[in-house]
Amino acid sequence: MNARRRSSFGGGSPSRLQPDVDTGPLLAVHDLSVHFGALRAVDQVSFGVAKRSITSVIGPNGAGKSTLFNLISGSIRPDRGRVVFRDVDVTGWSSNRLLDIGLARSFQVTNLFFELPVFENLRLAAQRLEPTWRAMLPTPRSTRALRRAEELIVRFGLAHKATEAAGALSHGEQRRLEIAVALASKPELMLLDEPTQGMSHVDTAETAALIRSIADEVTVLLIEHDVRLVMDLSDHVIVMHQGAKLAEGDPASVRMDGKVQAAYFGEAVHA
Repeated sequence: MNARRRSSFGGGSPSRLQPDVDTGPLLAVHDLSVHFGALRAVDQVSFGVAKRSITSVIGPNGAGKSTLFNLISGSIRPDRGRVVFRDVDVTGWSSNRLLDIGLARSFQVTNLFFELPVFENLRLAAQRLEPTWRAMLPTPRSTRALRRAEELIVRFGLAHKATEAAGALSHGEQRRLEIAVALASKPELMLLDEPTQGMSHVDTAETAALIRSIADEVTVLLIEHDVRLVMDLSDHVIVMHQGAKLAEGDPASVRMDGKVQAAYFGEAVHA
């Protein structure tokens, strides 16, 4: 694991799913496939995601990356294959059921309550931390959710926008808020789909730093179009091409893989 990310950030979620096997991957994808008519959108893809790591999935447009995330997060049922989270087969589980056991996802298109204040977006997302019996109590009694929202709004640099509607934030701020919302329920695994899409260079650098910091408390599976960011940020890289896994490994080995260069990187990898 990349030691440069070890920091003082604490926390992490309690164990909510059994069994917990420390020696195996947190997430394992086995022979995952889905076809849309004649199109093989994802074709026999297998890989594992180690705990407390950043694993990135890259590939050209149309390579099947977002479809792969949809299969893992329950938005699409596979034609074949399995998704295993902490040694439990969760293939086809709904996104809400997956969130209950510690798997959260952000989306390529910003997915927030735009009319609600920034703080309320975070509080609602953190409400899952409250015991079931407190669900009908007044908002001020949701002490766990309120504390988590207060923590995250400071950590993600949004405290000065707490009372503003999420829709009034800049694009970069909205993307940061969406990552904070995904983190609010203290998941064990976060799927981040193009978190820096459309961001300025400064916003991209700030978001990369946030992703590094949260990897100390949560495992990250990332789709990202910025190759240089991926190579700097990741412990493990998976390359997809035409729906299939083309290569995987540490960033250095993937960067130098001839098949990857021919299919995806081209000359850009040496720039």
